[in-house]
Order: sequence, then C-alpha cells, then structure tokens
Amino acid sequence: MADIPSGLLEACVVVGAANEKLREVHQSHQQGKIKELPLLGAEVLQVHAPPFVTKESASSETHGHAPAFSRVQRRRSFIKKKKERAGIANGETAKGSDGGGGTTTEDISVPKDLDLIALPQLCFPGGLQIASEQREDSYHYLVFTDVFGNRTHAVVVQYYRPIQFFQDVGHQNGHLSSSKSSRLYTAYGICVISKYPYYNALRDCLSCLLTQLKPSWMGDFEERVKEFSAKLALVPIPPPGQLHVVFNLRPLQIGLPSREDKDRPAIDLDLHLPFLCFRPRQLLQIITSLLIEQRVVLLSCDWARLTLLAESLMLFIHPLVWQHPFVPILSRQMLDFLMAPTAYLMGCHLHHYEEVAAETDDLILVNIDDGTVSSSWSDGIDLPDVPLAAAECFIKRVEGLQVHYDLEVCHLGDSTEVNARRAQRKQWQSKLNTHIQNITLELIVNIFREVHDHLNYEHRVFNSEEFLRSREPADQPFYKKVLDTHIFHSFLRDRLTRKMDAFTRMELSTRTEAYRLRSMTESPRRPTMQELARKYTSPESRLSKRLGASLPNLGESGGSLAGPLRQTSFKNIQVDSGMKSPQRPVRFFKLPEFPPPLAYHYVQNYYQEMITLLGKAISGAASGDSSLLARYHYLRGFVNTVAGKRLDALEDFQNLYKTDTDIFPGELVNALVDSLQEGEQALADRRPEIKHLISRVKRDHERERARHVDEGVKRFQLPKKHMQLEDFVRHVQESGIVKDQGTIHRLFEALTVGQQKQVDPEIFRVFYTFWKETEAEAQEVALPASALEHLEANECVFKLSSSVKTSHGVGKIAMTQRRLFLLTEGRPGYMEVTKFRDIEEVKISSAPFLLLRIPSLKIKTTLRKETFEVNLKSEVDLWHLMVKEMWAGRKMADDHKDPQYMQQALTNALLMDAVVGCLQSQKAIFAATKLAHFDRMKLEVPLMVPKSTSETLKHKINPSLGLTSPQAVDVLLYTPGQLGVSSDSEGDGNPKLWCALSDGKVVVFDAASWSMQQNQVQVGTSRVNCMLGVDRQQVWIGSQDSVIYIISTRSMSCNKQLTDHRSEVTGLSLGERSEKYSPKVAYSCSAEGAVIVWDVSTLQVRKQFRVSCDRLQSVQLCNGTLWCCARDCIMELWKNGMLHRKISLPEQLCGSPTAFSSLLLYHEREQLWTACIDVGELCVWHLREPTKPFQRIQLPDCAGVTCLIKVKNQIWVGGRGWSSGKSRGKIYVVDAQRHTVEKELVAHTDCVQALCSAEDRYVLSGAAREDGKIAIWKVE
Repeated sequence: MADIPSGLLEACVVVGAANEKLREVHQSHQQGKIKELPLLGAEVLQVHAPPFVTKESASSETHGHAPAFSRVQRRRSFIKKKKERAGIANGETAKGSDGGGGTTTEDISVPKDLDLIALPQLCFPGGLQIASEQREDSYHYLVFTDVFGNRTHAVVVQYYRPIQFFQDVGHQNGHLSSSKSSRLYTAYGICVISKYPYYNALRDCLSCLLTQLKPSWMGDFEERVKEFSAKLALVPIPPPGQLHVVFNLRPLQIGLPSREDKDRPAIDLDLHLPFLCFRPRQLLQIITSLLIEQRVVLLSCDWARLTLLAESLMLFIHPLVWQHPFVPILSRQMLDFLMAPTAYLMGCHLHHYEEVAAETDDLILVNIDDGTVSSSWSDGIDLPDVPLAAAECFIKRVEGLQVHYDLEVCHLGDSTEVNARRAQRKQWQSKLNTHIQNITLELIVNIFREVHDHLNYEHRVFNSEEFLRSREPADQPFYKKVLDTHIFHSFLRDRLTRKMDAFTRMELSTRTEAYRLRSMTESPRRPTMQELARKYTSPESRLSKRLGASLPNLGESGGSLAGPLRQTSFKNIQVDSGMKSPQRPVRFFKLPEFPPPLAYHYVQNYYQEMITLLGKAISGAASGDSSLLARYHYLRGFVNTVAGKRLDALEDFQNLYKTDTDIFPGELVNALVDSLQEGEQALADRRPEIKHLISRVKRDHERERARHVDEGVKRFQLPKKHMQLEDFVRHVQESGIVKDQGTIHRLFEALTVGQQKQVDPEIFRVFYTFWKETEAEAQEVALPASALEHLEANECVFKLSSSVKTSHGVGKIAMTQRRLFLLTEGRPGYMEVTKFRDIEEVKISSAPFLLLRIPSLKIKTTLRKETFEVNLKSEVDLWHLMVKEMWAGRKMADDHKDPQYMQQALTNALLMDAVVGCLQSQKAIFAATKLAHFDRMKLEVPLMVPKSTSETLKHKINPSLGLTSPQAVDVLLYTPGQLGVSSDSEGDGNPKLWCALSDGKVVVFDAASWSMQQNQVQVGTSRVNCMLGVDRQQVWIGSQDSVIYIISTRSMSCNKQLTDHRSEVTGLSLGERSEKYSPKVAYSCSAEGAVIVWDVSTLQVRKQFRVSCDRLQSVQLCNGTLWCCARDCIMELWKNGMLHRKISLPEQLCGSPTAFSSLLLYHEREQLWTACIDVGELCVWHLREPTKPFQRIQLPDCAGVTCLIKVKNQIWVGGRGWSSGKSRGKIYVVDAQRHTVEKELVAHTDCVQALCSAEDRYVLSGAAREDGKIAIWKVE
C-alpha cells in the first residue's frame, strides 16, 4: 500500500550534550580546573514522531491515540541502535539531562527513514559550545536527501539554558541553580523535521515553543516538546492552488502557503535574499555552474544563509531539477564530503575557505558574505557565459526589482497588532517571490526555448548536433556543456512527454504570432528576408539561426491573414515589467484551535470540527469558483482519511473530477481503496459514484503498472547498417529532415533506384551531410539591399546556382518559396525572373557558345513576352525538375487554396537537390524524378477543381501538421471571440477552431489567422465523439471512454471531468432557459441510451433517464422537448424523459441495411431534416405530423450522409460520393426553402466527417484519415 502523505510534522528531535559531560564540566568549572570552556559533542536526547495517539490505547489509557496526519510507519528502536554506536555517541541515553528528562525505561522509536547518526552534528555544525553567559537564540535550516532523491527539510533552533544540578548528583533539578557568578550555559537544539519546505512557518513554530520553554520548569520540558510536536502533526498540508492553511500557535498566527501547482514545491522563504548578496552577473555565474553540473560550495559565516541560498538557487533553475548530492550545511567533521568525485552543491562555514580551496580542485566557491564567485584552481573563473540575449534580458529584469520592504511601507503607519504586521510583510514577500519566479523562469525559457524545434516525439530523439549548429557561436560553449548533463537529460524527458509545466506554459504564452505561423509549415529551416535584413543592418541584434523557417502563403499576398511579423529578438522585449502570470486571489482556511493533542477523543472531535468547517466553506463557496471548491474537497478528503472515514474521503476525492482533476491524489486514493474493510467495501458497492471511482482508480493503477514507457532520450546518430524501408523511415524522421511518411517512401525509392531495396549507410551519411551543408550555405547568403527591398519579409532563399550566363547578364539564380530571381554580378543587383504562379512553360534547350551548345533552361511567363534563358550547364536537369515541381505545387496550392501543397513541393525540390548531390552518378537525375510528386500528378491526372468549389473554397489547413501521417478530423467546433479580454489575462479573446483528431488529441487554431495555437490538448486516449461550447469559457468534449472532458478556453487546459456515463458519450447539447435567472443546463447522451441533464454552473446531475433504442447518437432541445437520434429511430421526449413521439426509418428504407446518421431541427419552419448513413438523400418531415417525410431530396452522386448543419437559409450536408469516377468527400448546399441542391462541393479526398459554422460567415469541413484536412468555405 502506498504511503499516505504526512501532515506538517515528520519528527521533532531534541539534541544536546550528555548529562554526564555537563556534570563533569560544571564541577570542573566550580573547582576552577578549566580556563577555556570546551566544545562538547552533541547527541540525541528526545525523539517525538507521529502517531502520538492510537485508537487501541484509548480504551486502556487515560491519554488515547489518533492517527494524526501521518503514515502508518514501521518503527525501529533508537536505544538499540544507539548502544551499537557507543563509539559514536557520547554516553548512554540521558538519565537526567537538564534539557531532556528522558528515562531509560522508555524505548524511543523513530520513523524508518530518519537517520539520527549525523543529526547532532548538523544541529551543531560548529560544535556545542558551553558559554559563561546567556546567548541569543540561533536558527538554521537543514535538508536531508534519501537514496531516491526525496528531500526532507528541517529547522533547528539553538537556545541556551543554565546548567543546574542538586547537590545529590543522582537526581535532576529544574529550578535550583548555582551562584550567578559561576553560572554556565549549555545549548539545546530543537530540530523540527517535515517532508515539506516550510522554513518560515517552522521557524515561527519554534519561536512560539521557546516562549513556553524558557520560563518553564525543566521537568516539564519533554512534555511540552511532545505536546508541541503532537499539535504540528495535526496540521494538514494545503493542496496545490490558491488555498492556504492558517493556524494559531500562541502568540503567533502561522500560515502554510500552498504550492503554485503540483510540479512545484511550496515556497516559504525569501527569494530575494540571493539578490541582496550577489549582483546579477554573479548570480548568472552560479546558475551556470548548476546547469553545467559543477561542484559548487557555498560559504558563509552564518549557517542559516547556506540553506536558504541553496534552496533559492534550486527554485531559480525550476523546472530543471538538481539530481546530484545536495548538502547545504556540512559540519566540520563532514568536510571530507567535498572530496566526492561527482557534481554536488554543498555548503560550509567561511573559516574553512582556505582549507577547502587548497585541498580540493575544480570547485566553484561561492562566498555569500562577500558576494563573490571564484574557483579553487585559479584566480579567475572559467565558466561559459549564459547566452547573451537571455543574460541581458535577465539583468534588465533584475534591475527593475524592488527588494527593499522598508521602501514599500514607508508611507504606512506601524500596526499595533503583531499578526497584522506579519501578514502585511508576508503579502509583500509573496508578490515579490512571484515576480522573482517569473524572472528566473523566463531566463530558463529564453535559454532552452528552441529545444523543442529539434525533438522528434515519435522516436524520442533529440538532434543535439543540429541544435548546437543553430546556436550563436558565442553561445555554443555554454550549450556544449549543458547538453551532456543529467539535469538537461531529465528536462528533455519531460519535453518529449509533452509535460504541461511552468516552462511549457510560459514558452507557449510568449510565442509571437509570426512564430505560430511559421510553425504551420514544414519547410526546412532557412533565414527569412526579415531576418537577413536585420542581420545586415544590426549584427548585434541578430536572431538565432533557427528562425529560418518560412511562412505559408495564406492569401494572394504573403501574410495577408497574418498581419505584420512581430520582432522576436530578446533585445526588443519590454524589460520594465517582465513576464506576468495571472494572480488568483489567495484564500485562507483557518484551522480550529488545537485540542489537547495527546487525548484520542479530543483529537477525534478536532477532526470532526475541521470537517464541519470545511463543509460550511464548501456550501458558502461560489458555485462558479470550482478551483476553490476543489481545494476544500481535497482538504476535507484528507481530513476524512486520517479520521478513518474512508468512504467520505473517497466521495470528496470523487468531486475533484468535477472541480479540478489536476490535484487528484491518485496514490492516496489508491491506498484508500486498498485499505477498505469488508463492511466498507459492501457500502461502497451500494454507492454508484464511489463504486465507479474505485473501479476507475484500480483500472488506471493497473494500466500504469502494465504500461512500459521507455522514457529514455536518444541522441540522433547516423545509421551504421543497411536500412530497409521501415528503418529508413525512422532514421529520416529522427534526423528532422522530413516527417511525412509518403514523402520518405518516395525518397527511399529515389535512393534505391536500380538496386536492392535497401539504403547503404554511407549513402545516407552523404545525403544527410549534403542536406545540412546546403542549409548552412543558405544561412550565409549575402543579398544586396535591392533584393531585400523586392522580396517579402517571410521569404527564404532555398537554392542558389553557381555563376551562370543568362539572357539578362551574368549572375546567380536564386529560388525562394515564391519566385526565381537573378542576382547580377559586377554591380550587385536584383532582377525578378518569375513568380512560380506566373510560369507558362519550362523546358530544356541549348544556347550557342563559340562552337559549342551549352545546355540551358528556358522559362516562359505570362507577364513577360520574351523567354528568360539561363545557361545552367550541368545543373540544368536538376533545375528543370525543381522549377517544374515548384510550378506544379504552386498551381495546386492556388487551385485547392491549400498552402501546404507549396510547402510539400518545396520539400520535394530540396530533396531532389540532395539526392542528386549525394548520388553523383548518371542515374541521379532519374532518381530525383521519383520525388517529382506534384509534377507527376499534374501530368497523370489533371485535377480540375469544379468552378463552384473554387469560388466557395477560401482556404485549407492541416491539423495533422508535425505528425507522421494524416489523422481523421472527427469533430469540429467553432467558439466565438470574447470582447474585452486583455492581453495580460489568460487567453487572447480571439475566436477559436477546435479540431478533434484520433486518440483524444484536440488541436486548437486561432480563427483570426488560422494559426495553430498549440500543438494539442490531450483528453484521454479514445476517440472524441462530440464537442460543445458552454458560456464561451468552456468546451465540453464527449469521448468513447464514457467521460465528458471540460476544457477552459482561457487556460487551454483540461482539469475537469464528468464521469457519470457508463458507455461512450455520443451527444451534447445546451438546454433552453425558461427564465432569465434560471440555471443553465446541458444535456448529454451515451450509446446505450442514457440521457443526463447537467447543471452547468455546479456540474451536478439534475436528472437522468434512459431510452430504448439502437445506439443513441445525438440529443437536441427544441421548443421545450428533447429530440434524440438513434440508428433505428428518432424520438421526441418530454423533459422528464417520457416518450412523446417516435419516428422510424422511412418505409422505403426499412428493408435496407442502413440507419439514421443525423438529424436537424429547423424550428423556424417547424421542420425536421434527417439523413442516413448509406443513402444519398435527405428526408424532410413536418414537426406537427412526423408520420412520413413530406419531401425527399436526392443528392447527386452521393453514397451516404454523415452530418448536417443549418447556415442562414441553407442546409449544408457532409458525406461521401463520387467525383471524376473516384470516391471523394462531398458537401452539398441545399436551399432550405426550395429544397433543391444549390452547390456540390468537392475538396476532400476522403469522407466529410464534420461540419461547423463560424458565425454564419464561413463553414468548416473536416475529412476522414486519407485526407485529414479542414476546408474553410465562404457562405453566400
């Protein structure tokens, strides 16, 4: 069974000097035998760890037990271990220590994973000093790491008490003392250990404890510490999010801040401390040391600074995780740890500086007190610089930080109430911490932003060489070291699993529109004209070379839908404010006053009071604030768990599906399920929601155990063996050259022409090298200013000929994705040859030169009378093939309004170039013809686009971009934009197109520019059947796995699920409001006939019923009744689920193996339109008398209908049919009044599966897998 997470306290340990040693020092001092007070060895005096009370002992003892917030732990005897360590610990267990008061009859036990051997040294890292006068209390902080990398945190207070003894040395005295002149003081260390890094809170708890201990009798010491520990064990840890936990521990009110999300630790320290100690450039050096995994030693005279600075540094590199030894405090006995051969982050006292620097090589020494960074092997420091653009941005951001609290509050009066003053300071600190986190996260994002451009997700490959090649030369030393580290490898693993963490969210939110549009293409990386112009005019602001991908030609003029490209250089980032993450209001849950914590019935009453308070909070929370409700349910589930109310706990955790699945504690719930007793299991079986939760948790747990996920990361390597087709496809995809399987198959044919069907590894190496060299040459293209003026900003030069003679002088022919142009020599100049769409004819000819005839290429265009001729000599065949392919691709792109054809043609042309370059034989040109895909299509089957299709079709987009093969478009949904949404808030307010692909992938497009917003939102792993926009803030998605997933349109995340259906969800529909303020409802149906009515605001089930039919497919509400479409019938139901009317298949279809596929309610005309799966006709019925259709509309060349939508006065019909003798996806536009087919549209090569309307201005259609594209149609 998995461990149940503990509460705030893991253990409380008291450390001090052995009683015998204290007595010996005291007597010697009284007798004047010692001149200097000695350092004593410390040992463990007390250990207090939960559980403090148990139910079993309540019946037999005055003080009973409760489980508290703790794991059920195996325990071990400390006494036994201590005796075995006689040589390590000083003396036996304290019999009469002035601080402990422990007895030898009690067997102290500690948690199994708490190692007490080194703890005394860490509590007194400088040694336990006997003093002749009272000293100030001193706090410091510890971190322990187990072999699995799990960290435990601790706060230690050292406080001094006078050494006091009776004259009878066999007993202990807590109040009589020796004379003041000869009084000695000894230190006691109280160490509070927690699984959670609540440093400030635990320090405040210890401060409260000291106010009780200092005036107390020494005989009460142990009891008070034990009671203190038991109280902390009752404190629950807040779940991730905006709910903090607050409790009273007199005289202070103490708060536990929650984690921001489940991937981040709680932050309860002052993150600005490093900025008070170091200048920004020194901080960058320290961060660099961690990123390249150096051996780093922090040094300070103040022990407390070491851990606080070390923990801050760990947070600064988030989400990268330090995976090496992390020991912020080393005692003087532990300095030999610094000889470890691995990377580490450790800390020690500053007076060891010379010793550490002299005896250990290759250390980065960080002097916190002086704010300096040095190395142990030289005067200077040999660390690579952080990439310049990222470093400058970080420095500018840091300069804008306001880290002085006094400046913030100098206009305010001082509060007379200590807790109010503390709360004010904490609020300021929280805002500052958030600002600092944003700055450091932005640094990490700026450093690693472009890593994902070099990842292959299908094969889990990172092309490190290509990534390095794309870095600026000055930044390469940094990246060369970082790329070989464990920390970066782990980061890659998270990127390849598409982890949606803070890095991903910021990286997505800071992408420019230009970058999003560029990501919509698959053309190889080349610098655009805009970037080349920037390079020549401002070399110092030159962008990273990876920005050389071209944009799609979305309209007649480049970028017409995209608008102007925005500057993406870091240097032009507005650095005054930095990246902002939306701040959700923080809420506080105050715990009840602590009971006597060592009495079972008091503790149980305390739990019940907490459960009651949480119930009131849930009832009082706004129904729309599901995030806060989720936190209350989580906390109450946690309390129910430790109170032994397992079924109530499961019910609370079940509610997280409807409020926030991101914080669902899978391991805890699985442990709860495993711990159910027979009686509880029987009760659970009678509660459907709990029974369903249990089966789901078990299923998910088994699936997790059975699933073997290879989370390794491979670096791209050239193949060493001959490759058949399957291996060749994998290697090409891993290389990043091209992903599309069809294109790779044609490349395989080209490289294996006239030989056995396998590719030699040497051929692949030469091919890959040629491709990369060509790419590198394009980076260095030197274009004159006149050329930059004529070319569009997003154009790239992809091919440059050698110097040749042309009919317009000598120069070089350059090819972009849009045109050919001549770069004249001598006096550099620009002359356009032609745009690809203007070509009329391309042919090979020969031009006379002295007595020879030189092979030439003649290009005839529609815009120029004379033919352009260029003497390309040996290059002529290749250029002929490339220009023809680009011409054919341009024509198809224009005819089909699909810019991807142009991108595919460009890729084909460049692959031809690489094939000819690597084969270097007479068959090279013949091999290259295998890649002339569009030119062959134009010759073999001239695809004429019907006039009606060409006039109505506006654009096509590919939702499967970046995938290895097309995916079926199963469902489409358009959601309108939201006016008044500011750019600083989550989301941009633009209209969106939601596209459901196979296996639960949902791709989202910005409908203002048709650019892909983010690659995908994953909703389960099953097919999506339906989608519904709700309140412009949510999208509900019905899946084959019986779950309704709810996506926020602002955060673009799915963190709610409705799990009440028991079979696949097939339909969703919004209800009608009877009154203005009546609750909004939604209807869902599943295949077996279940219909559920949901309250949209609370996500509670208002009603559910079942209808008898053959596969219920959709549900719609019209004029107060519910219409359900099944395969065998259409039913009209009253809202209570009672059947009103039933429509069966038309008589003429009853005998055929067909079924209803969709229905459409045209309530303005009181009509019902129906369609069938395998029949090419529509039936129109009167809603008043639906006994038989009054009109049947034949659809020409139609084999079946899949979907219907109403747009204005038209019915758009999607299905499949025949065109030019081939089965194609077809769309019919039917006049709703005359019942005639107005248009027959053909733009998909596979069945049309989805239709949706964009505000009655456009209709969008999605096709099955063979086509896999979305067409955008203009509505007349």
